[in-house]
Amino acid sequence: MHFLRMEILKSFVYFALIMNNSSHLDLGKRGEQIAVSYLVEKEYEIVETRWKHKHKEIDIIAKKNRTLVVVEVKTRSDNKYTQPEDAVDIKKQRFLTEAIEAFIQNYVDFDEIRFDIIAILLKQNEYTIYHIENAFEPV
Repeated sequence: MHFLRMEILKSFVYFALIMNNSSHLDLGKRGEQIAVSYLVEKEYEIVETRWKHKHKEIDIIAKKNRTLVVVEVKTRSDNKYTQPEDAVDIKKQRFLTEAIEAFIQNYVDFDEIRFDIIAILLKQNEYTIYHIENAFEPV
């Protein structure tokens, strides 16, 4: 009987982790959609979304005039403990720098590159957007 309870408990915990991860991914996708709409409204040209190279992904690659803009989108449902943009640490900055270096091997229609962060605080259907232009230098 004890073994059966443990197996049920393990199954429940596993299911809860899957559901939590799924809702986390949904939140991220919703944030990226909001960020794309925001950028289009601000007259950015969207070049790519969710661009992948090997294990690296860039949320949004946009262009404003002749500037190629690498946009990392961070979405949170609350900011009680940390701001969304705080998740873009030096490791993530290096990751984005390496990814855009791969991207520009085949894309040459730009004069400069800028790294932005769009932080979104999303509560149900209301959201607040913080667009941090030139958030960091390439590393």
